Amino acid sequence: MLWPMLALALAFCGIAVLAVLSVRVYTEVRRLARQVSASSERITRAAEDLERASAPLGSTVDALRRQ
Repeated sequence: MLWPMLALALAFCGIAVLAVLSVRVYTEVRRLARQVSASSERITRAAEDLERASAPLGSTVDALRRQ
């Protein structure tokens, strides 16, 4: 009777450890998703800023070509 109870206790401990690790993985994935989202927004803003900054330069180069 000792061995089956020991096996059951070890199985329960194993499942508890897996549950704790799965919660940790879930929280890290959520954190990573937030960071990826923030980085994507920053990249989008930087691309828009670059596009706005290059517009006057493009018109200047176009004017120089016409001369």
